[in-house]
Amino acid sequence: MKKVFLLVIAFVTVATFVYSQTTEDTVKVEPKWKLDGVTGINFSQTSLKNWAGGGENSLAGNAYLNGTLLYKSGKWAWENNLALDYGLARTASTGVRKSTDKIDFASKLGYQAKEKLFYTGLFDFKTQFAEGYNYAVTPIKRISNFMAPGYGTLSLGLDYKPNNNFSLYYSPLAAKFTWVLDDEFSKAGMFGVEAEKRFKGELGSYLKTVYKLQIMENVDLISKADFFTAYNNSFGNIDVDWDVLLSMKINKYLSSTFNATLRYDDDVDYIDENGVSRGPRVQFRQILGIGLAYKF
Repeated sequence: MKKVFLLVIAFVTVATFVYSQTTEDTVKVEPKWKLDGVTGINFSQTSLKNWAGGGENSLAGNAYLNGTLLYKSGKWAWENNLALDYGLARTASTGVRKSTDKIDFASKLGYQAKEKLFYTGLFDFKTQFAEGYNYAVTPIKRISNFMAPGYGTLSLGLDYKPNNNFSLYYSPLAAKFTWVLDDEFSKAGMFGVEAEKRFKGELGSYLKTVYKLQIMENVDLISKADFFTAYNNSFGNIDVDWDVLLSMKINKYLSSTFNATLRYDDDVDYIDENGVSRGPRVQFRQILGIGLAYKF
């Protein structure tokens, strides 16, 4: 949890400092740097005593950040997006378990070809903070870790960007990298990487969309979706990573957030409660929380 808070503080502090430097001038010129996003802490708690309906005490919380730092100068545009999320849940019977874990960074440099079209280079990176476990099997099995897997995409393409709230990027020439830096997972050949190997590279086609919408006052939506298919025997099998964050401000201090993630990776098999691999499956996760939020 400390890692999340440190990264959130560092990103917001540095980005705010850079942004403030561009707004000190009294001349009414559109600033080159633009910062926006939302960060906060959600929590939920259940306490029972002599409750006839059953149940158990529980406590859960997560810290998150979803921010964008945009730089514009002439025909050049440089956009950086950072999404962090880490949560823990504790119940009387199971103890403390991780409930959510995400590190997602994207950096995009574009040169304006036409009014709304940019020649663009993009780097995208995804991994997690801590170890992940499959609690459905006995004994509990460790199934992931920091940089196991880690995913990176490096690509060149065209970005259609009619405004700062929408982007549609396509690259016919994209390199996808998969890292498995955990010895146990590397030896087992997990996440599509050959056994005893720590790295895998693929060449393919890549599509990325980002959409931001203020639905109404104090209600904001951020949707991000990535699609990749490799130029190999599995061409046409599309890896999907779609994340939606809905932020609803209740008052000056409190907010409610809903986060949903849909994911499909053709190289990641689903392991059932008996420890048997069932092949790749659609993965889905949703989190609804109430807590403290700061919009910047």
